[in-house]
Amino acid sequence: MSTIVMTGGTSGFGAVAAGRMLEAGDVRLILGTRRPGARGASSSADAGRPELIPLDLTELDAVRDCAAVLRERLGDTAIDALVLNGGIIRPDVAGRTAEGFETTFAVNHLAHYLLLRLLLPILAERATVVLTTSGTHDPATGAGLVPPRHADAQLLAHPERDPGLDSRPRRAGQHAYTASKLCAVLVVRSLSERPDAQAGRLTVIAYDPGQVFGTGLAKDLSLPLRMAWSLFGTPLGGPLRRFSPTLNSRTDAGNALADLALGRTTPPPGHTYAALRRGHLTWIDPSDLARKPEVAQALWTDSANLVALPT
Repeated sequence: MSTIVMTGGTSGFGAVAAGRMLEAGDVRLILGTRRPGARGASSSADAGRPELIPLDLTELDAVRDCAAVLRERLGDTAIDALVLNGGIIRPDVAGRTAEGFETTFAVNHLAHYLLLRLLLPILAERATVVLTTSGTHDPATGAGLVPPRHADAQLLAHPERDPGLDSRPRRAGQHAYTASKLCAVLVVRSLSERPDAQAGRLTVIAYDPGQVFGTGLAKDLSLPLRMAWSLFGTPLGGPLRRFSPTLNSRTDAGNALADLALGRTTPPPGHTYAALRRGHLTWIDPSDLARKPEVAQALWTDSANLVALPT
């Protein structure tokens, strides 16, 4: 039986992915979620349904508690796939976590970085790690959001210290999101250069699902944006996907994520960035900034310092 641990698996294309994983059979799926009472899930092993563990990505202590509960529940069982899919976008950078970090950066990057670091020792031989990123991290994608200027963890955690911070809240919020997704690609790069990954004992993938309407990503945005996001996620949004290769349905995005986690789809040699285009996975290069080793190393080190872990 394969053991898969996942965040962001109770709504949107993450829920589609979770369902597909369970349909594969012989899979033990454990979801970290803020909604432990989600329909169709249980807090213990139950055939055909995921197990739930409380996880609040806005609190680093909650991430540490989640990792501790996982270790206790799994015992000697190793994790075959770790899927870090949870994410948010906010209309500004005014939100702060319990630790005082900007909320989008903390949820999308810092909490997942901490969970990854804490669970690395209990990953199975030839385990798969998938971090959900976004094509918005790359200016060449032309996604319409403000592209990231940097991946400086200290400035992203405390944007008020950033001399380049946009005074317009909406654009500053977009930058927080795209920069956090750049961080996901950079973490994958750093992890892929570890000896266990280099030796083929660990498969690491940054997954770009494209733009997927109708998910919970936009829940913190303004009412008009939420309504448009929801509407385009219905069959009415189908025609839009004919004109843009980056637009994908929840079903296609979820199925592709599940196939990566299950090992049904594996990266070609030398590739770690999987981008869903017109419903099909492509293995392309990420942005220029994401390919700079010194940027990846600085992010790994600074993130470790922020969460009080050794580098």
